[in-house]
Amino acid sequence: MSDATKLAVRRFLDAVEARDVDAVVASFSPDATYQNVPYEVHAGHDAIRTLFANILHRSSKVQWDILSEAYVPGRAHLERIDRFWIDGTEYSVPCHGVAHVDEDAGVITKFLDYLDLGLWREKVRSALAPK
Repeated sequence: MSDATKLAVRRFLDAVEARDVDAVVASFSPDATYQNVPYEVHAGHDAIRTLFANILHRSSKVQWDILSEAYVPGRAHLERIDRFWIDGTEYSVPCHGVAHVDEDAGVITKFLDYLDLGLWREKVRSALAPK
């Protein structure tokens, strides 16, 4: 296991659960990418901020349950259940995330999240609709 990789990933996970968009963005390198596979890649801090701001601002609580995790220097694999509470209703989706980490800088450079985004969007479509 790599402590530097685990620390960088933990900082990201804690920021997500705190719904702190600035801290989420700070856990990535300026040129990092985040992708909900197989959908579009979000590149750079501004794109990552936009991706996370929508769901984190709409959620009253976020909890990502880690089912299993594996670390090697510069890479982490996380099997998760991502849980979001929006307007008093819990929505969840199973995910498998792969984080690539610059251990010297202590930041994520690439994050691939494998999930059924179509199912997720179907579940939360009405909750995320503009009000």
